[in-house]
Amino acid sequence: MIKVVDKMLLFLYSLIIGIVSVCAVCMGFHWISRSTARDLLDRLYEQDAAAISVISVGIAVFLLSFRFFIVSLQHGSASSQSIDQRTEYGDIRISIETIENLALKAATKQRGVKELRARVRATDAGLEIILRAVIDGETSIPALTEDIQRAVKEHVEEITGIPVMNVAVFVANVIQATTFKSRVE
Repeated sequence: MIKVVDKMLLFLYSLIIGIVSVCAVCMGFHWISRSTARDLLDRLYEQDAAAISVISVGIAVFLLSFRFFIVSLQHGSASSQSIDQRTEYGDIRISIETIENLALKAATKQRGVKELRARVRATDAGLEIILRAVIDGETSIPALTEDIQRAVKEHVEEITGIPVMNVAVFVANVIQATTFKSRVE
């Protein structure tokens, strides 16, 4: 939604700047005479409606310029982040989402894992993968997390060719068994 609004604002901004540029070029080549320009400026100062219109356009252009300045400073978090690699045949781009899905695929194959979420960060040294897991509680947590780390690291490196520097596993919870034994006294 924000991208659509920004595109509409950029169109409006470009239109206004285009009109101002055409007027400046016409004045520079003297296609608009000095007397005509002076008459337009005199009307601007004499008529309140014209002055209000010019003030409104000026404020709108300033706000649009400020908005585009802020957008230019922000990272493209709205766009899909990717990791770029160069091979002898050309460039390869792998999205962060793809790597997250590969990590989830490898981790879900481990017995005892019930729910998973993955987050991937790309660093200069390689990938950092953070997994948040809910487990069944019937498997040793140190053994299970080590198996998850090994499986994720090997799978992601094998499929993408990108080194994985760290796989962190956060065990968020244990699934409770739904069957309860009643106690008879």
